[in-house]
Amino acid sequence: MKNLFVGNLSSNLAPDELGTLFQTYGAVEEVQIIMDPNTGYPPGFAFVEMTNDIAAMKAVVSLNGTAVLRIPLKVEEAKPRLEPHEEPGNSTCR
Repeated sequence: MKNLFVGNLSSNLAPDELGTLFQTYGAVEEVQIIMDPNTGYPPGFAFVEMTNDIAAMKAVVSLNGTAVLRIPLKVEEAKPRLEPHEEPGNSTCR
């Protein structure tokens, strides 16, 4: 499975609409539109998990820069989450 980062999302885009967009390129396992815990509104990005790496790369190539609700999407392979002790500049060595 391949996890994709989708940025520059309109707050009017529903998870099922985003999933449908990506299903054009292959099976979608999960769509997660991130919500700001303080405001309850989406900050404009999501993660889409696709079941096939090749389909995911086709989606990246095809959808990156594509306008959805008049806003060009930023689509790329998601970077792995860093654990708190792995964050750049958060060294415990002195």
